[in-house]
Amino acid sequence: MSRIGFKPILVPDKVKVTVAGPKVNIEGPRGKLAHTLPTGIEAALDGKTLNVTNAGGTRQHKALHGLSRSLLANYVQGANEGFAKKLEIQGVGFKAALQGKVLNLSLGFSHPINYNVPDDIKVTVTDNTNILVEGADKQKVGAVAADIRAYYPPEPYKGKGVRYAGEQIIRKEGKTAQSK
Repeated sequence: MSRIGFKPILVPDKVKVTVAGPKVNIEGPRGKLAHTLPTGIEAALDGKTLNVTNAGGTRQHKALHGLSRSLLANYVQGANEGFAKKLEIQGVGFKAALQGKVLNLSLGFSHPINYNVPDDIKVTVTDNTNILVEGADKQKVGAVAADIRAYYPPEPYKGKGVRYAGEQIIRKEGKTAQSK
């Protein structure tokens, strides 16, 4: 039994939700999102609450019930407030610059890395070392932040690289010279 699936989703005043069969459309100040519910899962709008129900009784339907409710809750929150991920760049000469919809990263390689930012994601660079990724879709924001971090993940010896804000890197001790 999914306990999360039975929790109602409160829809804020600024967000408009329409349910047409398995398709759920969500519009808000931060953007428009759409989700298609899997078979056996139904959504119903009751005033300002969105309820997700499980029509099937199988184990898979029970799992999809909680998943669908969580996804719809994230879409409602994203359309209303949006999501953000902060990245920090550490290292001598490591920097980032935004040129239109292209994020230019200098991460110590022989060439700059150009990352094309998706249309529904907003990227802001401050101080050449802080990157803010914002958007309405939580999954897309996380994927863009993970893609940027994957170009040079933080290494354990000097701590250089791209990391999430507040991420703790476990440092290793380097090689030591042996005395004879």
